[in-house]
Amino acid sequence: MDWMSTQRFDVAPQESSPRRSARIGELQEQVATLLPRLRIAVIFGGSKAAEGAVINQTVNSRSWKSYEAVANDIAAALQRLGCGQVLVVPEDMRLGERLKQEDVHLAWLNSGGVQGYSPVAHAPAMLEMLGLPYIGHDPLTAASLDNKLAFKRQIKAAGIPTAPFLGWHPASGPLDPARNEAFQRVFAGWTGGFVVKPVSGRASLNVMFAESQEALPELVEHIFLATHNQVLIETFLPGREYCVAVCGPVIARGRALDRLGEAFAFAEVERVLDPDERIFTSMDKRPITRDRVRPLNAAEDDADAPVRRGLRNLGRRVFADLALETLVRLDVRANEHGELFVLEANPKPDLKAPEGQVTSLICAGLEEQSMDYDDLILSLLADRLDRLFSHRRGAAHQLLALAGPAGELLQTGVHDGS
Repeated sequence: MDWMSTQRFDVAPQESSPRRSARIGELQEQVATLLPRLRIAVIFGGSKAAEGAVINQTVNSRSWKSYEAVANDIAAALQRLGCGQVLVVPEDMRLGERLKQEDVHLAWLNSGGVQGYSPVAHAPAMLEMLGLPYIGHDPLTAASLDNKLAFKRQIKAAGIPTAPFLGWHPASGPLDPARNEAFQRVFAGWTGGFVVKPVSGRASLNVMFAESQEALPELVEHIFLATHNQVLIETFLPGREYCVAVCGPVIARGRALDRLGEAFAFAEVERVLDPDERIFTSMDKRPITRDRVRPLNAAEDDADAPVRRGLRNLGRRVFADLALETLVRLDVRANEHGELFVLEANPKPDLKAPEGQVTSLICAGLEEQSMDYDDLILSLLADRLDRLFSHRRGAAHQLLALAGPAGELLQTGVHDGS
């Protein structure tokens, strides 16, 4: 028996305009009607080594991982929420045919790609071409977020603070910091260390620390040989390391929907570094346990309050200035004065369901929001449906038909979704 038959699916109490209250009530009706009718495919990263997955195997410019276990966590939550049918399928060249055969209505992207360059953009690009709505970033946004150099250029242009940085590729010649004009221009006067990382990567893999610029040539060459892609160099900030998550304004608490007046910023946590740890260790090397993640204190009179406010402001600025549409996690670092700088964005944050002492950076902040894992999954689903129905009706005809009378009302254009 699912939650829809045992619990109320209410609109959360809120102080808002009648128009806003009407829309969240309408959305509640649409989601409640759609869920038992929906066929959702949760897509994880297929293996290029699997028979029939690709035509030719090529390089992985982004360290590969299937994320299948997390896809199963998402699927289990959708089933608990009352979704009619949930499939868990790999991203590979057979994906389109599989989605067609199963008559899937909606896809949930939980893949970092299979191989090649800008791999996180491959699945959304395929879904755009197929005309299948999905939960995830559009192809350009996915690629821009995952490419650390492109992301940092965007936020720098928007005036959002980030550590000084430079991209390097061997096509432009060997890196010689002392003679490279761009290097000297970007890092003029800098006497501290550097962080060297793949331009597209995950889980802090192949992220290295250089004590001085003399150590950089060997490190950038090593990372390029591992990724066959650009390498990012940035100044090392010696302060504390933080994360914040941000997504759209429609959220669920206790399965009750609400619409906030702005993007939902949450999970403000400090990534606790060991004494000998300059950069937070990859989840592939050490599980993210609760003692390695410290949720920031919510009390306004606590020393954490200014940091929490700063993280939320950064999250909302990135979400608004980059016109994002779904969940991201920002990695943030402080300098020696405690000033916050955005280092990178994760376009596919880990949505692993908490289990015992092992959690994810995002789920570590749910309890403080009076939310659980299923609330988070429902929030992302409802927010995406709201955006599709209100602003992308051309991509959601099938979903609007499944939503019944409320969907038909939206399809006629009577309601503008505001």
